[in-house]
Amino acid sequence: MYRRLSIWMPAIVCLFVVTSERAVPQELLTQKIMSLDMAQAIAQGALASCRADGFHVSISVIDVGGTLKAFMRDDGAGLGSVEVSRLKAYTALIFRRPSAETAKIWASTTPVPIIPGTVALSGGVPIKAGNDVVGAIGISGAPDGDKEIVCAKAGISRVADKLK
Repeated sequence: MYRRLSIWMPAIVCLFVVTSERAVPQELLTQKIMSLDMAQAIAQGALASCRADGFHVSISVIDVGGTLKAFMRDDGAGLGSVEVSRLKAYTALIFRRPSAETAKIWASTTPVPIIPGTVALSGGVPIKAGNDVVGAIGISGAPDGDKEIVCAKAGISRVADKLK
């Protein structure tokens, strides 16, 4: 029995390797990437919207890999808003939905999930090109998250024609 198995085993292994290689795509993948200019335009648009409402905020725009692409801290924005804006953006990015939605979901769960780099606060919005998430924006420093979301959406709307 072992002798038969030792004869057939190499053939079975070869068949498995050949079959598994065919199942894995061998071509290059295409990915939409947010440019630096686009990230800066989004941040500028969000800042203009917040300033128009009298808010002094910090704005973080991150790319699809979670790396900071653009950052602004307005005059008078609190020191804590710097890191919180990045956390809000990261939360929106990894869950692919506004951080306010994640905060609502977490508020109804016990215990509240602890996921490093995330925060259960409103103010983060994913940036989408069609159905693909290409980054996220997080804003911190306005009186409430709803006002931060308005500013974030205003920033994204600045480049909406390029995100189609």
